[in-house]
Amino acid sequence: MYKLIAIDIDDTLINDDKEVTPATQQALEQAVAKGAVVTLATGRAYASAQAIARQTGLNVPIITYQGALVKNLLDEQVLYERYVPKDAAQKLFEYCIEHNLHLQTYIDDKLYAREENQKIIDYTDLNKTKYYIEPDFSKLVAQPTPKMLIIDDPDYLDEIAPVLRELLGNGVHITKSKPQFLEIMHHEGTKGHALKFLADHFGCDLSECIAIGDSWNDHEMLEAAGLGVAMGNAIPALKEIADYVTASNNEDGVKHVIDKFVLGTEA
Repeated sequence: MYKLIAIDIDDTLINDDKEVTPATQQALEQAVAKGAVVTLATGRAYASAQAIARQTGLNVPIITYQGALVKNLLDEQVLYERYVPKDAAQKLFEYCIEHNLHLQTYIDDKLYAREENQKIIDYTDLNKTKYYIEPDFSKLVAQPTPKMLIIDDPDYLDEIAPVLRELLGNGVHITKSKPQFLEIMHHEGTKGHALKFLADHFGCDLSECIAIGDSWNDHEMLEAAGLGVAMGNAIPALKEIADYVTASNNEDGVKHVIDKFVLGTEA
């Protein structure tokens, strides 16, 4: 019996209309009724993720900021937190200034950018969050942050990712949540680390966990879980490492996984 199910939000739990369908919602409720812990594992900020979690009726700790923050939904107690190392944050800021890159940071669950532009407008339209502009960005960079994010052309981000890994060192984890989003966290700020933490927290083995995702930022949790599931719409690299590939986010892929592996109602 699988006891813990960790589900990515964007392009996984929600469809392209940004909705959890009634069929998927029912499957989540049935899994919980059968005794499984259902949680979310997302790159989103806590404030953004909790809205979806509450909408689906979940009341457990959720994994946010790619795994850099695990926080209870009921009392908002922080269970697990990792910040971008300060020296790495400063180096990243200087690199982005020098190369004229759009950089975002999160302080106390608020999203900040140095200037208002189409990138921040599109980003916040995508996940319905507020943003704040702070021209004196260096004072923000000195504060603890779970995640920093560069938005740019996907191919260009692929070019600079190894440069940034070299520059920032082993203390950081760099990943992509979408082709145009390059995200920088503490090296233990991954969905895989957070899943291990939650498995311990709930007293279950990683072999009793299911992880479901669509993008490369999900690969650590798919590899950590007993059953790693890629969505039908997942990137090819994730499908290659997955134990199982389900239907797409527009075809209730999450419901199929729960029906097949938790409820046993699908062959």
